[in-house]
Amino acid sequence: MSVDKESLRKRIQGLKSVPTLPDVFERISRLVENPETGVDDIANVISSDQALSAKILRVVNSALHGFPGRISSITHALIILGFDVVQGLILSSSVFDIMMGKGLHGMWAHSLGAAVTAGVIARKSEFPNPEEVSIAALLHDIGKVIIKTELPEEALRVEETVKTKGITTYEAEEEILGLTHTTVGRWLCEEWNLPVKLTDPIAYHHRPMMSQTVKIPTAIVHVSDVLVRATGFGAPEDDIVPMIHPKAWEILNLSDDLLEEMIREIRTQLDDAEDFLSSDGTQ
Repeated sequence: MSVDKESLRKRIQGLKSVPTLPDVFERISRLVENPETGVDDIANVISSDQALSAKILRVVNSALHGFPGRISSITHALIILGFDVVQGLILSSSVFDIMMGKGLHGMWAHSLGAAVTAGVIARKSEFPNPEEVSIAALLHDIGKVIIKTELPEEALRVEETVKTKGITTYEAEEEILGLTHTTVGRWLCEEWNLPVKLTDPIAYHHRPMMSQTVKIPTAIVHVSDVLVRATGFGAPEDDIVPMIHPKAWEILNLSDDLLEEMIREIRTQLDDAEDFLSSDGTQ
């Protein structure tokens, strides 16, 4: 029996008390909306949280973002990456804390692998702002985190259904919940007023053809999700590697040579990501 969608939505709308949306994120969001806000204003807010600042700088300066050791301060990160990417890193840091608190190490590894893969695809295909696409990929399964947090009993039923029927988590969610983690992710994005460039890849990474305004980033996140599953990096909760949607291939228009080049770099980057996870104590 599926859960009541409206009841679940109301529960998600009440998630502002949960640390997945830290106060600093909301404060920065308000500052970004003010045209008179400067880089230093936002840097000061982030820097007031020393632990968060350290996490952001560590992630940015890892090999995962292509800036090893080059970014020395939050102000520098804001200048290089922009407000949106740094906001995404703040949110990602909070999601990481939730995943680790719930023991979802494999899911975090999968998310990180998707982010690495998306970044490579975006850079190699010369898509502007590859870091933004990488953040969207890092957050693409946020709906799964919320399902596990808010519906633990149903989440266990989903896991059992995946094992007994040999189907994907996405299919099991539809059967047990009457909705999927992509719907939950979209509700959360709407509640948090996240930009469409994050919302669409999160909401449509299983059905990229449904994105009307952010087609290329959504296609990149979709392809990244599938490719990182195929590598076996991380644990996305089921072992099934779905087909890449033909529309995503069409949108990205990747040549065979470029695809081979991407795959070689993705493998290298995933090795770096594995080292990063090990040093973070998540493996």
